[in-house]
Amino acid sequence: MSSVSAVNTLLSGTTTTTPSINISNILAADAGATTPGIDVTSAVAAAIAADRAPETAWNADIATFTSQTTALTAMQTATQALATDMQSLNTLTGPLAARTVTSSNSAELTATAATGTVAGVHTVVVTNPATTGSWYSDLQSSSTSALSTGTFTITPTGGSPVSIATGSGTSGDNLTDLAKAINSATTSSGASLGVKASVVSDASGARLALIAANSGTAADFSISTPNFSGTSWTSADMPTGSTLGANSVTLISSAGTAILATTTGETYAQLATAINNATIQKSYSSTQTGMDGTTALTPGSITTIQDKATGNTFTFNAVSGNTLSDLNNAIAAAVTAGTLPGNVTGTLSTGGAEIIADSSADQGITVTTNDAVLGPMLAAPGTPLGLSATAGSNTNGTNLTIASSSSSSFSINEPPLGFTQANAAANAALTVDGVPISSASNIVTGAIPGVTLNVLGSSSGVPITLTVASDASQVSTAINQFVTDYNTALNLVNTQFTDTNTTSSSGATTNSQGVLASDPTVVALQGALEQAAAYSYKPTTGTTTVSMLSDLGITTNDDGTLSVDSATLNSALTNNPMDVQNFFEGTALNGFANSLYNTLNSFVSAGDGAFKVDLSSISSESAAVTAQINDFETGYIASQQTLLTADFTKAEIALQQLPQQMQQLNAELGFNSSNGSSSG
Repeated sequence: MSSVSAVNTLLSGTTTTTPSINISNILAADAGATTPGIDVTSAVAAAIAADRAPETAWNADIATFTSQTTALTAMQTATQALATDMQSLNTLTGPLAARTVTSSNSAELTATAATGTVAGVHTVVVTNPATTGSWYSDLQSSSTSALSTGTFTITPTGGSPVSIATGSGTSGDNLTDLAKAINSATTSSGASLGVKASVVSDASGARLALIAANSGTAADFSISTPNFSGTSWTSADMPTGSTLGANSVTLISSAGTAILATTTGETYAQLATAINNATIQKSYSSTQTGMDGTTALTPGSITTIQDKATGNTFTFNAVSGNTLSDLNNAIAAAVTAGTLPGNVTGTLSTGGAEIIADSSADQGITVTTNDAVLGPMLAAPGTPLGLSATAGSNTNGTNLTIASSSSSSFSINEPPLGFTQANAAANAALTVDGVPISSASNIVTGAIPGVTLNVLGSSSGVPITLTVASDASQVSTAINQFVTDYNTALNLVNTQFTDTNTTSSSGATTNSQGVLASDPTVVALQGALEQAAAYSYKPTTGTTTVSMLSDLGITTNDDGTLSVDSATLNSALTNNPMDVQNFFEGTALNGFANSLYNTLNSFVSAGDGAFKVDLSSISSESAAVTAQINDFETGYIASQQTLLTADFTKAEIALQQLPQQMQQLNAELGFNSSNGSSSG
């Protein structure tokens, strides 16, 4: 074979290698020479890069689509925020309907008003706030000291009485246990007592405190205890230094019933003195004497008899012609009618004095008169209780002992654990615009439509003025938010139409605008926003002080954005709040806010808004270009890469084999590789 044909054979061969074989190293080792060969990877990459030239324009299109989507989405968000502002300013429950209430005496009465409450001025007089019923027990040395054995009854207003036991072996062994027992107790119907019990401790000892769960008379409760009955009784020890509270002690002896009031700070020694001095008043005598049944009484005078046990009162109003016989006959008639106890009589003494008495009165009677003929009614010496009271002391403190002066028994309402009523429950009493109101709670609703009153104290008859008005602060905040969101949306739009000059490396200047400068949606939105700022309102009847945004201190800047003059806005909100509301809401939610919202909704509507349509179109175009690139890559670039890799690999093999072929050729031609000369 000739050397030329050998080279041609080599170059036209189809010999291939696998990627795991380094052809250059094999040929170099065989021929003793090296060659740089071809970098197949780089060569293929360079050729493919040239083939991908169309993708540069396509990728630029995708980048533009991405920029357009980002810009449109930002505008959509800003426009939606502005539309939401308009919805807020076009609703009966929005900031324009917010109300504030000011009180001329906030120490005694405050109030809040619901959205949409009719503005106006109201007058309130608070007689008394609602109070919560409460009681406390006698002082004990500690919360864990054992209580004496006994019982007491808690009766909720309108409810069933519940008996509570005290003393060893019961659930009320001490104050702590007693509080737990009361808090878990229920009535016969299974209802809660409506009472909260707790132990209050201080340096003097511990007491049980009971407070109604709610204020008002309906939530009140009472505590009663069984009376002691016998000839001698000793109280529970009261810690040294402690005193009695405001309460009453009821003693029933053979003489009758005596109710003695105790005061805060009173000691057992003082109470003992009061018991020993107590009498039951059963008889009264006129100052004047020498009278008989025909003695005329003073016309217009009043004589009153009250039974202390029942509280029943008999009143005799003397008229012209009335005599002492008429008075005594009227007393007898009152006894027959049941107004006075059965043994009350009016009689004349042998000395001609008028005697009014009740020999069997349980607690005695009280007689008063302003009749000059009778003169002041003098109380006869009262009947002693027949009891002896003494105060004593021991290591546990002080106590009170009461004993009968005879063998007759007596009773006392003081149990082993006594209670004092600290506060009687009461309903809040007030008048609102002249209407009397009673409320179990100090939170009063319904007195003024939409207004909730918070009674804090008594106004002592002094009227309190409540003024319900528009909440200027909320309205101002909403209007300023509208201006802010309007400017945000408009600035995003204006950016698309801003000219940008770009200078290339060659010095050439290119002028361009935003990627959405020619987008119909953006152009339309800019026009819609600018047109909204020029809105004018005219009421269907009457006049208004707010017909344009400028009347609210909102003016247009050179770039179309809005500015707010706070002084002008606050003046409008203070002096003409309804005009402001009508500007935004119109007469039927058809004012400025509704107009702008409808315009914006055509852009942001979730169904067919301009933004959704525009973004969907851009997304479709971007997807189409992306698919075109993918098809180009899989349909052309991939096959080209395979073909070029094979061609360049063959060329690489051929180049690696060329030195060996040249040596063979030189040998056939007789050339000396060292000097290039022939040997023949």
